[in-house]
Amino acid sequence: MIHFRTATLGILLLAACVPMSDGNGLDGPGMIRLTAERPEGAAPDSCWGKKTSPAIIETVEREVLLKPAQVTADGVIQQPAVYQRESVQEIVQERVDTWFQVPCAADLTPEFVSSLQRALAARNIYHGPVNGEMTMRTRAAVRRFQAPDGFDSDILTIATARKLGLVAVERQPAE
Repeated sequence: MIHFRTATLGILLLAACVPMSDGNGLDGPGMIRLTAERPEGAAPDSCWGKKTSPAIIETVEREVLLKPAQVTADGVIQQPAVYQRESVQEIVQERVDTWFQVPCAADLTPEFVSSLQRALAARNIYHGPVNGEMTMRTRAAVRRFQAPDGFDSDILTIATARKLGLVAVERQPAE
């Protein structure tokens, strides 16, 4: 029995060490993750993710004037100016957070996920079993479907679910 507990603990520790990827960690040049936070004005019962694009920092070489040139009244340079080169890092582009709405965990029922798998299979993107489980294969298909629209992640967005016909498009009230 001791060996079983030790093995289980080892597996749990190893799982904790696996780097997060795809929807939960680094995803290309930015980080895409689900979050308990919401953007300002979001409905309290809505679920969100955030894509953080990192700031772009560039190293720039500059010449800094240490001592100005000494010039006589008639314009003759007695001593040239003294400059020093220095490297400075500048932020070329600020970090950008982009919010995206996702189906809440309670909405990802086996029936919903089965519909997602069928919708992706109908578009020849998903080639696995329709089992209602959000497997790695299902997530990979979600990524392939979303990537052409500029969202390279395996996290299903509400926009993608609408595009697949899985979530109703909210009707705008008549004016």
